Amino acid sequence: MVSRVRVWLNRTYAENVFFMDQLRRNPSDRAVEIHATHGDPDSPVLASADTAELEPEGLSPAGYVEYALDQCARRGVDVFVPRLHQSAIVAHRAEFEAAGTALLAPPPEAVAVFHDKVIAYEAVQAIGVPVPPWYRVRSSDELLAAVEKLEADGHRACFKPASGAGGVGFRVITRTPFSLTQLSGFPSPYVPLDLVLEALRQAEEPVDWLVMPRLEQPEVSVDCLTGPDGRIRLAVGRTKNGRRRGFTLHEQWLEPARRIAEDFGLHYLSNIQFRMFGDRPVLMDVNTRPAGGLHQLALCGVNAPWAAVQLALGEDPGDMTPPFLGQDYTVVSGPRPLRPVSLPQQRPEPAEPLPAMPVDSVGAAVRGAVEAVRL
Repeated sequence: MVSRVRVWLNRTYAENVFFMDQLRRNPSDRAVEIHATHGDPDSPVLASADTAELEPEGLSPAGYVEYALDQCARRGVDVFVPRLHQSAIVAHRAEFEAAGTALLAPPPEAVAVFHDKVIAYEAVQAIGVPVPPWYRVRSSDELLAAVEKLEADGHRACFKPASGAGGVGFRVITRTPFSLTQLSGFPSPYVPLDLVLEALRQAEEPVDWLVMPRLEQPEVSVDCLTGPDGRIRLAVGRTKNGRRRGFTLHEQWLEPARRIAEDFGLHYLSNIQFRMFGDRPVLMDVNTRPAGGLHQLALCGVNAPWAAVQLALGEDPGDMTPPFLGQDYTVVSGPRPLRPVSLPQQRPEPAEPLPAMPVDSVGAAVRGAVEAVRL
């Protein structure tokens, strides 16, 4: 009898409830139990897991590694998919392996390269992957100089933190003065240059931003699955153009993504994003973790989360080229169950870890109604 596989996801995105669904509905018909931890008691990830705990707040990266090792030992975790403190965790891979846990994450050298976007751009440029013009800025004077250079070349400037994920901190510079236009309708990413410069002059600490031209659509996110042997098993592009989304296997997107994944050892699941600069694709960002939209590849007949777990367990899923490309689609929200309220919404002190929680029958029924089709 084949034993069940125990998988842990730590403080991950809400959208990864679909990642969990696909692990359970794997084509190998292997029993999978999922453990989840999070800092938010209302995360749907906790409700979707077989067992769950609230994470302690305020741990240093080193303290979190100790917490993670304890979780793996107590929970009998076979495969750990780390998001929070990924850099610190992968640096202790040998300790997790000694505890019987495989890390579904790249080696520390690969994570380090792509933690800082400036280092990442310099590194991928050195292997021949195109990147947009960029400037690292830490002061108002540097920001103004970068914006003026980009505008002189006919570009609209934007900025984002040199390290970060999920589009947090992304803004587009405008010369239009602040007015009621900015206060009508929905909030916009556009910010007047004079207000940004004034905020920087008044800031007590320097910022660390990357300033570049606003890149054009389509945006193509290439999901890659790479074995620890460095060989690509899967590379599929997910396209975004406004609301419309689709899939592509065009080499103008896949070839540079494969080159990055192979050259830098982005083992297991990574997501490499491109946009257009003029008439050519350029690198926008590299994520050394599964993308939130990875489950959408189910529309192409592949189960990437399960294939990654197989690789982590030392099993080779073989070539994962999609048997077909799904039709264009859009993304809409839907209901997911939450845990019963068992803790106050706000606590003055960190809560003790919750005991293991079996999924109740009502939650399972609701979850089952929205689970993806078996692959």
